[in-house]
Amino acid sequence: MLGTILILVALAVVAVILLAGIVVIAIGGQTSSRWSNVLMRYRIVAQAAALLIIALVAYLASQH
Repeated sequence: MLGTILILVALAVVAVILLAGIVVIAIGGQTSSRWSNVLMRYRIVAQAAALLIIALVAYLASQH
């Protein structure tokens, strides 16, 4: 149960960052040039963390 919650939270974080990036690109201008790369880096880190969480939960689930 805890593993499922961790996976859902990790995926939600990735989705929120992705949506924020889309909004920033839609706004354009100065805001886009300032924030688009920052949000891209955050999304990559969040995706890596989500993959690690999924792999860890899958590994621990296979041990039982």
